[in-house]
This record gives sequence, structure tokens and C-alpha cells, in this order.
Amino acid sequence: MKPNRSIFGFFLALMGLVALAPIAAAQETTAPAEDEPELVEFDTAKVRRIAVPALVAPSPADTPAGNSANLGRQIAEVISANLRNSGLFEPQGPAGIRPITLEEVTAPQYDYWKGRNVEQLVEGFVRVGGDGNLTVGCYLYDVNFGQELTRLGFVVPPREWRRAAHKCADAIYSKLTGELPFFDSRIAYIAETGPKGKRVKRLAIMDSDGANHRFITNGQSTALTPRFSPNYKSILYLSYQDGNPRIYVYDIDSGRQRLITASKNPTFAPRWSPDGQTILYSMAVAGNTDVYKVSVNGGSPVKLTSAPGIDVGGSFSPDGRQIVFESDRGGSQQVYVMNADGSNQRRISHGGGRYATPEWSPRGDLIAYTRIAGDFRVGVMRPDGSGERLLTDSWQDEAPTWAPNGRVIQFFRTERNTGKTSVWQVDLTGRNERKLPTPVDGSDPAWGPVLP
Repeated sequence: MKPNRSIFGFFLALMGLVALAPIAAAQETTAPAEDEPELVEFDTAKVRRIAVPALVAPSPADTPAGNSANLGRQIAEVISANLRNSGLFEPQGPAGIRPITLEEVTAPQYDYWKGRNVEQLVEGFVRVGGDGNLTVGCYLYDVNFGQELTRLGFVVPPREWRRAAHKCADAIYSKLTGELPFFDSRIAYIAETGPKGKRVKRLAIMDSDGANHRFITNGQSTALTPRFSPNYKSILYLSYQDGNPRIYVYDIDSGRQRLITASKNPTFAPRWSPDGQTILYSMAVAGNTDVYKVSVNGGSPVKLTSAPGIDVGGSFSPDGRQIVFESDRGGSQQVYVMNADGSNQRRISHGGGRYATPEWSPRGDLIAYTRIAGDFRVGVMRPDGSGERLLTDSWQDEAPTWAPNGRVIQFFRTERNTGKTSVWQVDLTGRNERKLPTPVDGSDPAWGPVLP
């Protein structure tokens, strides 16, 4: 599903509500400085109680996505689910609480909501315009202090109503936690079907909550390790289309794909640079595997490692100056960091067991990885290797990928004995873990940036 970016966004007055002040955009938050790589501990003991009644639909009207009154309830349901799934909120509604009136959108009945023992309140409306687009208004209030915290508005085509809900949830999350948003984003993953020894692996994409699911490839060739481009227009992935592992870029709009390297040697583990202009990958030549980079437009690849053994590219730091990768050059699989030109290669993992699939946080403060010591577990460490902490404790959890705000990690879990795989999320506390809904088994997830 392609967003209509030309009309989606903030606007300066919510149409139809009288005497409204200009909309205040959600407060921007900033990432910590690179010299302050703190491991943030969310206060999960203080879960915020928040009410989310159905959005009001003045003059309900039919749209290609359904009646606007029904959309008002559905938008509230998505907002409520987003907040609940973050682990930091305890939403009430829209089911089980009374509907609100249009007047209450800008003049909440605070005494009533105090009686429901909630701290914050989300109210809003959805209206169908003459051009058929939806106008969605979203307001956040502090119930105890009786004051408005923020308001936002969006104009979207009816098919994009879920994006309006995600944007509203993002604004609430950011305002109340001080963290960057992540709900309005997408996930690429490998959809798996078939028996354990003969799995069919297809490329698929979906919204961050599992909605709007779509298969991209037909499964005739095995697909692995997808990554969204920074502009969401393409997906980089590994395919066995010609019987050998090769890296392709799939253009989402056209459905076309192109081969990145024409080498006859196996290539794998592709990753984008933060600016989308360079592709990092690994290639096996004469029994040795090294990390390379190449322009997205092709050309001659640059070899970055040369140590004997297996070096597999992980990812760029968000500023593009460093690369984290895995290598067994020291006798076992460990995490290393180097400059983007291949200089200053040094090992940073020093715990027990082996380390694999490192990925740099978009905030720059942490590196996620898979630790293999009997079981497979997902953990995080600082870029210098300090502050190591394991976040999961199952039989086989691997291949972490970061939410765009750098505070939630997605990975895939394999069931013992069955080989069934599923996509999971965990926040940095390690306590808020949940399984994502997918129509079939899933592996190799990759979280894209927040949509504009």
C-alpha cells in the first residue's frame, strides 16, 4: 500500500469545529548525544491509564473504506492497540466506554473521566470532505490537570485511515514518554510455509501491527534477509533465483527487481547505508568470506575485510561512519566494529558463547545481536562492547532488527522440534514481549523507518 504523501500530514485548523486554535504538532524529541549511550529503563511499574473513546463522526457518510462512523471506532481501536502493545499504557476503550459528542472533542467532561480512574484522554473526530478524503482530528488531554496536551489533524484518503490512527498513537506515545515514534512504520519479513525440511520462503511486507499484509514474491525461489530502503521505495534481499545466493533490489511500486552484483561467487547479508546510496554485503571467494560495499547504482565493489575466516557484514552506524559485523577470525564467531573504509577493525564482544547478526540501533547508542550459548538469545551492548544485556530467554531467538525509535527490537523465534517460526517484539526492559500476527510462519524481520 503506497501512502498518498502529497495530502497526508499535519494541517493548521481542524475543519468544522468552531473557534479552534492552530494545531500544535506533537512535541519533537531528540536522541541522546553519542557520548551518552545510556541503557534506558522504562518504568513499567507505572503503566499509564488512558481512555480512548470512539472518534466522533459528524454527518456520517459512506466511503470506499466503510461508513465514517465505523471508521471512527476502528481508528480508536488501532490507537488503543498501539498504545497497549507498547507495554507502557493501559487503555480503556473504545469498547466498554460511552461514546462522546462532537462538543466534547474540545471540551472534555473531566469529572466523568476522573471517575473512570484514567490519567489521560484521547478524543477526536473523523469527517468526510467534499473530495472524498477523510479529515481526522486527534486530541490528547491530561484528566487530572484538566488541560490539553497536544492536538493533531490529518487529511487522508479513506484507504489510509490506519495511518492516521498510527500517527495519532505516535504523537501520544512521544508526548507522554519523551521517546521517538514508531507505530507508523512497516515491516518486511520472510513468510514460511511447508514442512520442516522443505520450507517455502517468500518475501512479505506489513504494517508495524501486522495489518495490510502483502506477499511480494511467489516462493518459487527462496528469499532471505530483507531490508527496506531508507525511502521505503525498495527492498534489498537475498534470493536463490538462479540456484545460487544473490542480492537483489525489489522496487515496490513497479514490482521489478535487479541484481546488485554480477559475481559468480555467493553473495549474502545485504544492508543499506543510512543514506541509501551504498549497499553492504558479504561474499565468499576461494573459501574466505569478506565484507564488501558497493554503490546502489552498481560499479566496482570495495573490499573492507581480508582476515582469514568468515566475515559477515552487519550494519552501518546511523551516521554512516562505522560498520558492525561478525567474524570468526579469532577462532569463534564474535562481533567486531570497523570504520566505514575498513580501517580500525576491533572486537567488541567478550561474553561467553558466540555472537551473530549484529545490528546498530538507529539512535546509535546500542548494538543488538544474537548470542549463541546453547540456546539462541537476543541481547544488546554499547558500541564499545560494555553494558551487555540479554533480553530474551527462549530456545532459539535470533536476527534482531530495531524499531525506528531504537527502543523496541523485533526478532524471530523457532519452536523446538517443529521448526515453526514466528515474529516477536521485545522492548529494552526485556519484560514486554509479544508475538506479531502473521498469516503464516515468519522469520528474518526487518523494521523500516517511520513513514513521512
